Amino acid sequence: MLRYPTKYLKISDKSTAKAMFKSLYSSYEGNKKVQEAKAAMLVQQYEMFRMKENESIEAMYLRFQTLVFGLQILKKSYVAIDHVKKILRSLPAKWRPKVTTIVEARDLNTLSLEDLISSLKCHEMGINEEGSVKKSKSITLKSKGKSAKALNADESEDESPAEGSEGDLEVEEMVMLSKRL
Repeated sequence: MLRYPTKYLKISDKSTAKAMFKSLYSSYEGNKKVQEAKAAMLVQQYEMFRMKENESIEAMYLRFQTLVFGLQILKKSYVAIDHVKKILRSLPAKWRPKVTTIVEARDLNTLSLEDLISSLKCHEMGINEEGSVKKSKSITLKSKGKSAKALNADESEDESPAEGSEGDLEVEEMVMLSKRL
């Protein structure tokens, strides 16, 4: 028995190229109702679009572009200003100061989506840099133990703190911190 590809079987009974095209088109793209349902679903996804909490600007923008491309294919596209405003509204709370700065300093009607994304990427690098600095500072402040006591013992052999009291440990931390600074 001969095996024909399923695509061929779908069009084998059609007599003209136009009929073949219509058959394949409706198979893959769906009829008008299916296209309208897809468009409605994509519009809803567009309206509900939000940047995830730990998502990078690059990853968020890629998801956004995919959504916008799907809308364009189904002839449900928005204008550039809509995209700019949507991106600004979709950012998490930690981005609010930057959003306010952009809204007040720039004309959103002339701001391109690429310029907005570039600005957000630069700000993201600053946020990531601040986070790494804060982590290193907190590690420095949390250091306790024998090294602080040994440092105190070397510098002031006459005065030795009473072991076990919390107040003395805090004083030791402050002494160690001030010497490091």
